[in-house]
Amino acid sequence: MSGLRIQQADDSVTFEVRVAPRASRNAIIGVHEGSLKVALTAPPVDGAANDALRKLIAKALGVPKSDIDIMRGERGRNKVLRVRGMSREALRF
Repeated sequence: MSGLRIQQADDSVTFEVRVAPRASRNAIIGVHEGSLKVALTAPPVDGAANDALRKLIAKALGVPKSDIDIMRGERGRNKVLRVRGMSREALRF
């Protein structure tokens, strides 16, 4: 995705995500200042937004939810995700 800052490490990629919880629908909005902007219907309570984020990204990339880790920002809107088993070139939203 153009403008998205992606880091390749071994067999995984990492990238930044900016989450907007309690939105009207789950959607990947686009890229803003190098981060993927995502809207989620789930509230930021008890990990619900994190689970919804992992599910949305997994579906968009066609990978299992278990291949997506939140490396940083579990309790905030700005997060860093790692997707195992994916190359920088294969990362498409």
